[in-house]
Amino acid sequence: MGHKIHPYGYRLGVIYPWKSNWYAGRDYAEFLHEDVWIRKHIKSRLTRAGISSIDIERKGDQIWVFIRTARPGIVIGRKGAEVDRLRKDIERYTKKRVDVKVEDMNQASSEVRPETDAALLAQNVAEQLQGRVAFRRAMRRAVQTAMRSGALGVKVATAGRLGGTEMGRKEWYREGRVPLHTLRAKVDFGTAEAKTTMGAIGVKVWVYHGDEVPYREQETERARARATARARGGGGARPTPRTDAPAEPASVEAPSEPALAEGVASPAADAAPVETPTPVEPSAPAETSAAAETSAAAGETPADEPPAAGDTEGGDV
Repeated sequence: MGHKIHPYGYRLGVIYPWKSNWYAGRDYAEFLHEDVWIRKHIKSRLTRAGISSIDIERKGDQIWVFIRTARPGIVIGRKGAEVDRLRKDIERYTKKRVDVKVEDMNQASSEVRPETDAALLAQNVAEQLQGRVAFRRAMRRAVQTAMRSGALGVKVATAGRLGGTEMGRKEWYREGRVPLHTLRAKVDFGTAEAKTTMGAIGVKVWVYHGDEVPYREQETERARARATARARGGGGARPTPRTDAPAEPASVEAPSEPALAEGVASPAADAAPVETPTPVEPSAPAETSAAAETSAAAGETPADEPPAAGDTEGGDV
């Protein structure tokens, strides 16, 4: 037998925060019933507004209501008339000051897009079922829309008199992976109800957005990293420089002039001595000068020097 657990409540306090943030003593039951009434009233008044979630915060006699919606224009109304009407209704019921704030899910800063929000997908499927759309087509369309928008896994389930049959049954489609038993898995869950002529049809949607490391594990990893750094650095002092780093380029530099003067030769000079052209260069001019003197004594002109102008003309004559 299966014991079904709500995916949000199963991860509450691990990776998900509370949707009602307040503290109460003897007024706990009163505050709880007020929160339930506020959520029911807003959803009944704004059925077509695409509301994803409603968060409530309390401090003293002040109540803040945060409405996350994909259609903020319907919630706000013309010149804020709809928001003012909601605020007055809640103030009349709770006898406290109320501030209603609308959050747009289409903004870039929003964590979850409307195409991958489980509550909005369930509402969309329910609206299609009320419009006499085939339930299999509506379910497949919801799965494909969420997967194209970046979801890692989607599961859609419908139960009731599907297709107008006499006996109720359950049908579901799934694509990707939906790890319901993994606490760090961010699984968004939403439900809706389609009121058709054949009866009520329930819709459930699970959307997997990836894993998120819990806050306690993050703190443990940070403490372990600090302890490791403290052990390596010597009791929290400034860490010592690395000893296994390559040597500085100073060892590549040639030895200074005093070292050469003292007769200390570098290893490179000992390994491969370089021949100097000193004995070769003076020999060439000496031979050239000797050849020039010999030819001058014999009365001949050197081959490298051109003949004089007078000698050429005399030879031609």
